[in-house]
Amino acid sequence: MADHDRTASLMTPSKLAQIQPRTAVSPAAWLSRMAADAGHPHVRRLRELHGELQAQALLRVDWPAVSELGRLAHALPGLDFGLLQDRGWWARTTGKSRSAGAEFAAQFNRTDLVARALAGQTQALQKKQKEQATAVDFALLEVEVEYHAIDKIIDQGARWLQDMRNQLKSRQAAPADAAAQEQIKEDEARCEILVARLKTLRAVSSAAQRTHQQGQGAAARRSALLKLLQQALASGVKAWQESVSALAAAAADGSSPKLNMDGPMEAHRELQLSVKQAVADCGQLQVQEEALAESVTALGTQLEAA
Repeated sequence: MADHDRTASLMTPSKLAQIQPRTAVSPAAWLSRMAADAGHPHVRRLRELHGELQAQALLRVDWPAVSELGRLAHALPGLDFGLLQDRGWWARTTGKSRSAGAEFAAQFNRTDLVARALAGQTQALQKKQKEQATAVDFALLEVEVEYHAIDKIIDQGARWLQDMRNQLKSRQAAPADAAAQEQIKEDEARCEILVARLKTLRAVSSAAQRTHQQGQGAAARRSALLKLLQQALASGVKAWQESVSALAAAAADGSSPKLNMDGPMEAHRELQLSVKQAVADCGQLQVQEEALAESVTALGTQLEAA
């Protein structure tokens, strides 16, 4: 039986009576099967999309850039500006100023290596996420199309049931022979088959809609985090490197009696705030993706039952 034949169970009873099966089965069995298979093509496509969602690894962010972000968040507080506070004559005479400056410069270099690693991973991430986002968008779009199509079948099926049940009431009230009574029983049974099928389709549609919503939410958060890494955080890292590297070089030299630390300390503070925000966004994205994972699992359960 072709896929489009399965939707015949949702036609009006008068039109339904005019359709003939293409295979050598009884009309009653054929019509009952169509009721049981309502929405089959859309359920089948949702199964395929469900597999794609899992295969595309959309359920978790596994970016090297996220790991580097955590390393930078841990490294930044280790840059001790307090080492540069004592720059008086005695400190320069005893060499304390030079050793403290050298330590500060070493701390900056270690932190800068982490910042550079983050910048490199962010650049590599841009192309990867652009390709994946395209696949995600298409998959989510198709999920939306399929659950809307199922919703239309549910509405059509509900109208068919109402029409058939009204006819059954009239037929039951009229005199009928044994054959007619048997036909009424078969039609009642077919109504119950369709009732069960529509219930299953509602569960599938609801699960698909949740997956679509969670998928869109995760995609939006993923895009926002990538934008933060590529723009605000990248700009903050660059400003921090330019400002603090100059301070570190002057501190390592040890000859300057006074260092201008206001600008570098502000750049350092701003970068810490940006990193803190990015780490928080990573946590929010993780929560969103956990919700997506749960919705995809729930969708798979409903599709198995359908």
